[in-house]
Amino acid sequence: MPSIQDDILMTTRPLAVIILAAGQGTRMKSARHKVLHPIAGRPMLLHLLASVAELAPERKVVVVGAGRDQVEAAVAGLGVSIAVQEQQLGTGHAVAQAHDALAGFAGDVLILYGDVPLVRTETMRAMLDRLSRGDEPRAVVLGFRPDDAAAYGRIIADGQGVIEKMVEHKDATPEERAVTLCNSGLMAVRSTDLFVLLDRIGNDNAAGEYYLPDIVMLPGAQSAVIETEAWEVAGVNSRVELAGVESLWQQRRRAEAMRDGVTLTAPETVFFSHDTVLGRDVVVEPHVVFGPGVSVADDVTIHAFSHLEGATVERAAEIGPYARLRPGARIGVKAKVGNFVEIKKAELGEGAKANHLSYIGDASVGAGANIGAGTITCNYDGFFKYRTQIGAGAFIGSNSALVAPVTVGEGAIVGAGSVVTKDVEADALCLVRPPQEGKPGWAARFRTKMKARKDAK
Repeated sequence: MPSIQDDILMTTRPLAVIILAAGQGTRMKSARHKVLHPIAGRPMLLHLLASVAELAPERKVVVVGAGRDQVEAAVAGLGVSIAVQEQQLGTGHAVAQAHDALAGFAGDVLILYGDVPLVRTETMRAMLDRLSRGDEPRAVVLGFRPDDAAAYGRIIADGQGVIEKMVEHKDATPEERAVTLCNSGLMAVRSTDLFVLLDRIGNDNAAGEYYLPDIVMLPGAQSAVIETEAWEVAGVNSRVELAGVESLWQQRRRAEAMRDGVTLTAPETVFFSHDTVLGRDVVVEPHVVFGPGVSVADDVTIHAFSHLEGATVERAAEIGPYARLRPGARIGVKAKVGNFVEIKKAELGEGAKANHLSYIGDASVGAGANIGAGTITCNYDGFFKYRTQIGAGAFIGSNSALVAPVTVGEGAIVGAGSVVTKDVEADALCLVRPPQEGKPGWAARFRTKMKARKDAK
């Protein structure tokens, strides 16, 4: 049976892509459209469109039913046309709704599913290349062999991948159900054939629907199947299946990271986003989560239980454990963000340190500066955000509050426990606390007085 590798050539015909997303998604039990549920921080539909984009299609059509407004908002600016399937009459009927959006188009059509988000660009290209082969099949179907064929439609094909029969599970005989090659639903067809063929199929089946695969079995030219691995065509119809596809994606991304020179000390506990970028010789300890928008340079260590999102970490920096980098965090070369430190919309310069229990928000921390334990930048007055500037080499004592907008000059020292509300000059000492006063014997007298009062009750 032909594989993906056997069929990767190069097709030059114009391409249109139809993505079916008209299902009700009732098993998701969600107000969010099914295809907009995220995998690795990105909606399933956008995963698919990102893979499609590498093929440079001339047209892209998403067929929707309910939830059109949500889908339109999600694909705005991506050059996608929306077609609507008002009644759910099967996959063949859904594809037919793209007719007007493809008016005047001449080329190949790739039919995908919005809830099957992991299909690789290489697989799509292999389907199109098989369609362009000398025998010019009517259609190319993507097949797979799952561990449990369950209710999938079956493909009966010869050793060369020429399809002899395709049948839905509910309409299959026991012998046909014993076949392990299953239909993913993904298909490549020439535009000159597609809608003519759709007009010829009927709905004489158990569900009374118009099945897209039925175009394969119409009299005339033969169709072909190529195979891919089951993980690539895993679909999502429920939250359980969503978690399963997320797990598949994460497993592959972890393996890719390690192949590229990243150390994951407990791979199964690390979670990546779709756009996470990691340099070489990065070490990621257990239970680290990367949200969208994270870029990490070479030789960085990220200790356990840290969470990063929208952050940039430069070479040889050290993060965590239990650190949180929020959007806009920029951690400089060899800088350190320690345990229970939160950085938001702030830059730490080269070699700067915030080692313990601090919040640094809307701030700039100069090279070599040291932020003492328990320091916070008070950046919000309930209405507006303000910035704090901390110069290079400055030292901020523990348990200090820097009330923005405020600047601490280069080399300045802020004494522990200070509440800084005015700018501090470079190389100055800032002390904002009352002088310490001792009252000998006061504590003993206080205890005696309070015990007597308690005993009198």
